Amino acid sequence: MKKAIIVGERRAELVDVPDPKPKNDWAVVKVHVAPMCTEYKMFVSGQKADNLGHEAVGEVVEVAQPGRVKPGDRVVVQPLYGCGKCPLCISGEYIHCEQPGDFALLTGGTEGRATMTQYLVKPDWLLPAIPNGMSYERAGLALCALGPSFGAFQRLGLTAFDTVLVTGLGPVGLGGVTNARFRGARVLAVDSNAYRIERARQLEAEHVLDPRDPEIVSRIRDLTGGRGVDCALDCSGNVQAERLLIDATRRKGKIAFVGECQADLAVRVSPDLIRKGLTIIGSWHYNLNDYPALMKVIQQSPLVEQLVSHVFPMSRIQQALETSATNQTAKMLLRPWE
Repeated sequence: MKKAIIVGERRAELVDVPDPKPKNDWAVVKVHVAPMCTEYKMFVSGQKADNLGHEAVGEVVEVAQPGRVKPGDRVVVQPLYGCGKCPLCISGEYIHCEQPGDFALLTGGTEGRATMTQYLVKPDWLLPAIPNGMSYERAGLALCALGPSFGAFQRLGLTAFDTVLVTGLGPVGLGGVTNARFRGARVLAVDSNAYRIERARQLEAEHVLDPRDPEIVSRIRDLTGGRGVDCALDCSGNVQAERLLIDATRRKGKIAFVGECQADLAVRVSPDLIRKGLTIIGSWHYNLNDYPALMKVIQQSPLVEQLVSHVFPMSRIQQALETSATNQTAKMLLRPWE
């Protein structure tokens, strides 16, 4: 089979590798669509990578034993994997599993872990079915396009009575706007990228503010009757944005961070948390038990089609990553068999 790899600074190519084999409850999936995420960062920095991607949808083609899926099933391939036995996995929060095990030992090989490839292997309990009539391209939105913000809003309890602030309007943030509007919430957003500002407006963000504005907190308060937003979601992974959420959220409001960040965030326990009564959570993925509800968003939202801006054949992986690196995109999709 063919898979995409990064071989150097701004250099990507396809290579031939052995097909993965099913083992125990790990099934082989033929990848029809591989959504792209932040792989462009490794592409730009020159970090070599031979297991690209964590998002995929496709068709089960081989199983080692009877189980939860069978050949011919159309499935969403959930990211990463867990042990399947611990309380976190059993409750649907497998993404936080502390002992997922060694991939090579579990599968009997080293190939099949990437998603920017033609075949992969995944435990059958992480392969929920795609609803009848839904395209692979549409089903691919159940991963990082809509998944992180959907899980965060479930935990925040976002409703139509709330005003929510979304910072960072990359594909995840644009998905956040889409999810929020599906719930009927009023959306304020923050970004400085003109392309993504326009996309957010098309997705019904009521106001898009510039993070460079020194009066941005005051402007948000002016838009919320002086109180601040009810809920807030950071998708940027930027410390300035994370701090903005703390300052711009009302007393007893709720905040979720989904943007990956390794930098230190200055939080003052008394004025920021105790006296404001803020609830701050970290949210990585959605609980698997909420998958049917997320599918309803994809089936019923009139906005989801606007989340996809580019579709590339995987044979043009170099051009796809160059395009992704421009940040002039919404969600991008790869087709591994073209």
